[in-house]
Amino acid sequence: MVSAMNTAIAPLVLHLPYQPPWDWRQFHEHFALRRLAGVETLGEAHYRRSLRLDGVPGWMDIRPLAGEPALRLELHLDGGAADSAPLAERVRKMFDLDSDPRAVAAHLGADPLLRPLVEAWPGLRLPCAFDPFEQAVRAIVGQQVTVKAAVTITGRLVQRLGQPLGNAVADGPQHLFPTPRALAEADLAGIGMPGKRVASLQRFAAAVAEGALELHVDDGAEALVKRLCELPGIGPWTAEYVALRAFGEADAFPAADLGLLKSPVWGEAGIAARDLQRRAEAWRPWRAYAAVYLWQAYSQGSRIGG
Repeated sequence: MVSAMNTAIAPLVLHLPYQPPWDWRQFHEHFALRRLAGVETLGEAHYRRSLRLDGVPGWMDIRPLAGEPALRLELHLDGGAADSAPLAERVRKMFDLDSDPRAVAAHLGADPLLRPLVEAWPGLRLPCAFDPFEQAVRAIVGQQVTVKAAVTITGRLVQRLGQPLGNAVADGPQHLFPTPRALAEADLAGIGMPGKRVASLQRFAAAVAEGALELHVDDGAEALVKRLCELPGIGPWTAEYVALRAFGEADAFPAADLGLLKSPVWGEAGIAARDLQRRAEAWRPWRAYAAVYLWQAYSQGSRIGG
């Protein structure tokens, strides 16, 4: 069911259905850990973030509907209208509303290693980003640091370079995420990252701004990973993580991720990345969902990775 209202004053409202099971708490916990001050706000039953649609700034409010397997999306654009179909598609991908949880559970649950996790957390989805560029920036910033540290540093980028949101409300997002051009040309001295990582980030942003790097998976996730790895300072972990979190690629798998290597299913010694890569072949074409389950198990302790 889709309903819409779109006038110069009223927001656009959409209802986005999904196939249960789907758990708001999983996404709430995901955003609570990664919430980017200025760009995102989070309540017990809603999530808000700033955005650009076809260059028009605005913000959206998303919340689960009581008694109905659907999300309510409310969009506020700064004086502009929006095409609801591409917007709905992006939000559906963000909240993984089109996944078939039973098919994923049947496949992954056939592995004795994963079966207890699938039974403990039925229907886990694959949260991904609304904006691929923003997620790629987060991934580069997050190389070899905790999620908390990466969020702190990325928040500094927003404060320095993010455009104020014209139609902001008091309890909503206040800034837009920096543009590729702004990041590429900024003085990032004292931002809190090693110089080499700053250089990698700005080379990436410049490549996107100039059109030399295209962020999409139209030609497959492997092609995107290859394009990203051609940039200095971006390796397989970062590229696979971008494919997983920025585009929701169901078979992306960052095998070198610490949270995956140290997930308690492997015991105290963990597992080597090469061995995990081989082990994960049995989980195709749902390796990203296997990663979600391994991260879920790991998150009961530490907070690095995922």
